[in-house]
Amino acid sequence: MNTKALGKSYYKTFSSGIEREWAITNGIGGYAGSSIIGANTRKHHGLLIASLHAPVKRYLLLSKINESLCIGGRTYSLATNQRPGDVNEEGQRYLQRFLYDGLPQFVYCVAGVFLTKTVSFEYGKNTVAIQYEIENQKEETTFAFVPFFNYRDHGERSERADLQFVHTHTKDTISLTPEKNKELSIQFYTSEGVISPRDEVFDVDLVLQTEINTGMTSIDNNFTPYEVTVSLQPFEKKRISVICSIEPEFEKDAAVTIAAEKNRKENLIYQAGLSDSFANDLVLAADQFIVNRASTSGKTILAGLPWFTDWGRDTMIALQGLTLVTKRFEDAKSILRTFAAYVHHGLVPNMFPDEGLDPLYNTADASLWYFHSVHQYLSYCNTPEAYDFVQEELYPKLVEIIAAYKQGTDFSIYMEEDGLIHAGGGLDQVTWMDVRVGDWVVTPRHGKPVEINALWYNALKIMEELSKRFKQPYKEYEELAKKVKDSFNQQFWNEDKNCLFDVISEEYKDDKIRPNQIYAVSLPYTMLSEEREKHVVDTVLSELYANYGLRSLSPLDNEYIGRYFGKLHDRDAAYHQGTAWAYPLGALITAYVKVHHKSPESIAFARKLLAPMEDHLMDGCIGSIAEIFDGDEPNLSRGCYAQAWSVGEILRAYVEDVLMNK
Repeated sequence: MNTKALGKSYYKTFSSGIEREWAITNGIGGYAGSSIIGANTRKHHGLLIASLHAPVKRYLLLSKINESLCIGGRTYSLATNQRPGDVNEEGQRYLQRFLYDGLPQFVYCVAGVFLTKTVSFEYGKNTVAIQYEIENQKEETTFAFVPFFNYRDHGERSERADLQFVHTHTKDTISLTPEKNKELSIQFYTSEGVISPRDEVFDVDLVLQTEINTGMTSIDNNFTPYEVTVSLQPFEKKRISVICSIEPEFEKDAAVTIAAEKNRKENLIYQAGLSDSFANDLVLAADQFIVNRASTSGKTILAGLPWFTDWGRDTMIALQGLTLVTKRFEDAKSILRTFAAYVHHGLVPNMFPDEGLDPLYNTADASLWYFHSVHQYLSYCNTPEAYDFVQEELYPKLVEIIAAYKQGTDFSIYMEEDGLIHAGGGLDQVTWMDVRVGDWVVTPRHGKPVEINALWYNALKIMEELSKRFKQPYKEYEELAKKVKDSFNQQFWNEDKNCLFDVISEEYKDDKIRPNQIYAVSLPYTMLSEEREKHVVDTVLSELYANYGLRSLSPLDNEYIGRYFGKLHDRDAAYHQGTAWAYPLGALITAYVKVHHKSPESIAFARKLLAPMEDHLMDGCIGSIAEIFDGDEPNLSRGCYAQAWSVGEILRAYVEDVLMNK
C-alpha cells in the first residue's frame, strides 16, 4: 500500500494543521475522523462514531483522547484543541509525522521519547482500536491519557447537561451507559495502565473551526471522568492497546485488529489487479463507501462522508468505479438487487433515510442511471450467470421503469409526444441540481433536461439489446430510440453556442453552459454526430474545467458564483451556480478520449486533466476526493470531504480511459 507522509511543513501552525483531515470506516456505516494533528474541527469528528442501525443512526461515542508524557518530572501535553478566545492547545508541536496508508498513524517525538499512535476499526463492528507504541529513553516516563466520551447524533452537539452516564470501572475497563439509551453499553478497554477517576468530569467549550466557517453552532462538550496512566522504566518499550466498543465481544489486541485491517486492504488492491499507485489509492478510497444495510440485508453505497446516507442517483453513478473497476462483483450484484427491490412507480429510490422511514423517490435520473449500471455490470462480468441474474431479477424492473416513464409517473416525470422525457414541476427538484430552500428553487430545471434525455436514449438502447438477448419483444424500444434521437437533435442543438441547451420547455430553451450536456457524449449509446460531440467536449472543457472537476455553471454567466462558502443559505445559492463538482470530470475524460478516437495524444491529455486529483489525495481528506470545489482558483475543496461518486468516477475514467488504452 502507498503510504502518504506529511511532515511538519503541513502543520507549521495550528490553523494550517486543521486544514487537512483523515477518515476511516467500518463497513456498516460507522466511521472515525479528525484533522491530521488530532484537533476536532467538526461535529462529525470523533474516534468512534458508531452506526446503531447499519448504515444509519450514527452516534458519536468517543470524541477523542488527550495524551501527555511526563519525562523527568516535566509534563508535555500532546493535546490539540481549540478553545474560545483564540486559545489553542498545540500538542502538534511534538508531532513529527502524520502517515496514512489506509489507516492514520501519528508519530510524536518528545525529549527523545517516541510515541506512535495508530487507529483502526475492527471491520464490520462498532469497535475502534488505538495502538500506542512507546520507546522510552533514559528517564522514567509516565504516559497519561484522558478519553472524551459522548452520546449524540453525529450531526448535533452536546450541552454539558446532555452528558449523563451511569459509569464504573474495573482494573482495565471503563463502562458507560448513556441515560438517553440505557440499552447501550460503551466499553473502553486498556491493556496497560491504572484507571483513575478525575475531578474534572467534563471538558467544556471545545471549539469546532469548520462549524464556525459554515455559520453553524461551533461549541461542543464531552464527558471526561477518567484518566489512564502508564509508567515506563528507562529504556523500556511498551505496546498499549486501547479499545472502545459497543459490541458484546471485541478483539482486545489492537495489533491484531490493525494487521487484519491492513491485510483486508491489501487483498482489495490485489483483487482489483491495478498496477498503478494512483489507481490503488482510489481502490482503498472506494472501500470507505461500500457498506452493509441492515434493513435489506444487502450492500449499499454511502454517498459521502461524513453526513450522507445512501442515495440512488449517487449509488448508480458511483457503482461502476467503486465495485466494477475494483472487481467487487458480488457487491455490485447485491447493490443492484437491493435497489431493484425498492422500485416504486418505475422509480429507483433517491434516498434510503434513517431507520423506520420510507425511501424517498424524488429523482428522475436514478432509474435511468440504473440501466447504465446494469449494462456496465454485464460488460464487466459477461458470464452466463451474470446474464441469468439480470434476466431473472432485474429485467422485469427495467421493463417496469420504461413503461412508467412512457405513461407518466410521480414528480411530473413523463414522455412527451416527441419521445423526450419531461421531468419536474412546481417545487419539485428531480435532477441532480436539486437545491431548494423553502419555496426558493435555486436551479429550476423543469421541462426536458439534457442529461435526462441522454440517459433515456441510453436506457432504450440497453433495453433493445437486452430484449434481443432474452428473446423478448424489442421493436418498441428500437423504434422509440430512433424517435428520441431525431427529436433530441432537432431540439437540443444550440447553433449560437455550438453546444446543447441545458433544458427545453414550452416556454424557453435554457442556454446556460452547464456540465449536464457531457453525458450526451460520454454514455455508451449517444445521439449526436461526431462533429457535434467534439463541439460539446470543447465547450465543456474550455468553460467548465476547474482542475478538480467541472463547474456547474460557466464563469462567463452573469449568475455564476465562484466560491462555496459561508452560511447555509449562501452555500446553497452557489451549490449549482458555479461550484465545481468532481464526479462529472469522469464523463469529460471519457468523452474527450472518445471524440479523439483514443489517440495516444488524447490519452496523454486526459492524464493531464486528471493529474490534480493525484495531488488532491494529499489535501482535504487524505487519500480521498471531496464532493465539490470552488469554481474560482485555487479551487479549494468543500462539502463532504470524501464523496462516493467523486472517487468512483475518477477511478473509472482513469482505469477505463487512460490505463486500459495505454
